[in-house]
Amino acid sequence: MRNRQRHPFQSGITLTSSAYTDLSDLIRLRYVAREIDALAATRARNPLSGLLTSNFRGRGIDFAEVRAYQQGDDIRSIDWRVTARTNQPHTKLFQEEREKPVLILVDQSAAMFFGSRVAFKSVVAAEAAALLAWASLDRGDRTGGIVFSGERHREVRPRRSKHSVLRLLNEINDFNHALSRESSTQTEGRYLANALRDVRRVARNGSSIFLLSDFAGLDEESITHLNQLSRHNQVVGFHISDQLERHLPVPDIYTITNGEQRLRINTARPQDRQAFEQAFAQRLSHVHDTFARMKAPLIELQTHEPVASSVVNRYNAFLAQAS
Repeated sequence: MRNRQRHPFQSGITLTSSAYTDLSDLIRLRYVAREIDALAATRARNPLSGLLTSNFRGRGIDFAEVRAYQQGDDIRSIDWRVTARTNQPHTKLFQEEREKPVLILVDQSAAMFFGSRVAFKSVVAAEAAALLAWASLDRGDRTGGIVFSGERHREVRPRRSKHSVLRLLNEINDFNHALSRESSTQTEGRYLANALRDVRRVARNGSSIFLLSDFAGLDEESITHLNQLSRHNQVVGFHISDQLERHLPVPDIYTITNGEQRLRINTARPQDRQAFEQAFAQRLSHVHDTFARMKAPLIELQTHEPVASSVVNRYNAFLAQAS
């Protein structure tokens, strides 16, 4: 697999990670996140900011105080309890919501250790997570996350500090470098459900929750946890896939291996190619349906595409469709 040499936006930053992450790349993505914010400033609503604080639910403002009613105040904001107690009309004042906890869930399971062009899915998930983490920190939000694999997970509590983001990136990098061909053959069980159960334990109502995964571990228990999270939080999914998962390679006879066994496959049969593509389409449709029922966006990322522009452009498309 060839390394990536691309320059997202105008930063001049070159990302060369392919099979494994480079911690320095994840750190330098902070400058790309700043550029995205600047490029989106002409929009009525910044797409990445909307991603972090979008008004899917609620008013997007926090209660500040109660004061005496003044002419011109919105009668819908009258505090009837205080009014009844004082016999004087009082109104509630609200202030714009300035921050909210951001939790970034990063899948580094064995299923993510795959890629046929440019980068592995695990690397794309890591870079997209870094981009989101830096963007939320720049907005002043408290940022943390959970990195998980089939065997373990690590939690970073949301804090409004560069140290918190750096710790999250270090955890992502450590989990990523623990992936290997050997681990890809292990049975991982309900790892996604376990991670989501932990998120329900630590997530504060009103949080923004980003889930970056290929959703290979999506089962009924995972869906139950997602539904519960979406009731009181803003959930955004990032589905990460590789072209070779969507379409078989050009017709030929190939030798494949899982690290332990070798098999030869013939990709020339049209019925096999069609069945392969339909199986992926059905799995992807199931993930889309799950997020649609929650009224939450699902953004698709592919391993051969630039991560930064994909995150922004795909979410722009979602905003345009929703408006």
